[in-house]
Amino acid sequence: MGTHTEHLHFSTRGEIDLVDITLEVERVVEGSGIKNGVVIVFVPGATGAIVTIEHESGLLEDFKRALKELIPKGKGYLHDRIDDNAHSHLRATLLGASECFPVVNGRLVRGTWQQIFFVELDVRPRHRRVVVQVVGE
Repeated sequence: MGTHTEHLHFSTRGEIDLVDITLEVERVVEGSGIKNGVVIVFVPGATGAIVTIEHESGLLEDFKRALKELIPKGKGYLHDRIDDNAHSHLRATLLGASECFPVVNGRLVRGTWQQIFFVELDVRPRHRRVVVQVVGE
């Protein structure tokens, strides 16, 4: 059993910025030397998320709109007394900080239209780090 870990670093533009990290995750998996196992994609932080969604402009806009409708900004959340980003934290909790994928024959397994995105949910641009860990043999 082996483990290979790499970190992806990038900047975001702020609230509900979607960053496609599919190719970077595939590169980590293929370079890991692990043939069969799992890859975990994880964002350390309370206002970022990892999701899978098709990289199609209309769908990405629909996704942004749905997030805004599900958890709207400025609804009197108690956390807003601290830093006015309670909606960012709530959205991140709803979406989740990680996704896990199978690795088979040294390749990431995903659906044809299933890309991996980092979702920036904070109210300002950020420099982000995503941990990609491949575990297997």
